[in-house]
Amino acid sequence: MHRISKDNMIYAMSKDHAPVLTVENGAHVTFETCDCFENQITAVDTPFAELDWNRINPATGPVFVEGAEPGDVLAVRIERIQLASRGVMVTGPGLGVIGDDLQENVIRLLPIENGEVVFSEKVRLPLNPMIGVIGTAPAGDAISCGTPDAHGGNMDCKIITEGTTLYLPVNVPGALFALGDLHAAMGDGEVAVCGVEIAGEVTVHLSVLKNKDWQLPMAETADAVYAIGSKPLLDDAATLATKNMVHYLETEHGLPKHEAIALLSLAGNLQICQVVDPLKTCRFELKKSVLKQL
Repeated sequence: MHRISKDNMIYAMSKDHAPVLTVENGAHVTFETCDCFENQITAVDTPFAELDWNRINPATGPVFVEGAEPGDVLAVRIERIQLASRGVMVTGPGLGVIGDDLQENVIRLLPIENGEVVFSEKVRLPLNPMIGVIGTAPAGDAISCGTPDAHGGNMDCKIITEGTTLYLPVNVPGALFALGDLHAAMGDGEVAVCGVEIAGEVTVHLSVLKNKDWQLPMAETADAVYAIGSKPLLDDAATLATKNMVHYLETEHGLPKHEAIALLSLAGNLQICQVVDPLKTCRFELKKSVLKQL
């Protein structure tokens, strides 16, 4: 088992980062992470204006995976997410979907108790631990950890959780994989600009797949397959996620394009991941019960 400390943080996914760890194909790695504010918020009266916004959405890494070459797929099986005992979230003017309706910044510190988030005296919410930032280095220019794209990044997709396998592109030798920005709970859309942001640890299994013609990122859970797309406009992200799933059905299952489109219209689910990052993210879900019939 390999382990990486949160002291090894990056703020962009980049081919120019030196790896902090080199692992064999098939390795298990545990990543220690800060929350998306790099643990700068310690109290509800933390001065909001004094936060260093250059330290937002750090990821731990990157990891060089032996045998990963451009054109391959990096399969990341998320085996365990361990959360700290308290999370944080903020709302305020200009933040999220309707921040313009707010007049002041509000910080909430949210305890984690008995498998629940304590939102208020009256409201407790079940945990749904998930990873917000997870990706590989792009082949071109560096991409901020706060931005999602074809390399992964800040997709804020709540199905990226324990038991899920995420499929990411290998764009550079070794993939240069990193992750961070854990959430204890988050709804689709992430409309306030954050979920329950929290520090923690994530253990993953990393393996390299060869000769796969998939449009990535993709994800697989126990009962479904997902295609994920990010674009500046939500409509375009929805179109991209749909096209990526059509491509998967064409190449992996041999369906003609018209049949794949018809099947997705009847049996698929187009879903929103987040609408608050520089690019918006959608996912297209298709149940394995449908795929098994192909």
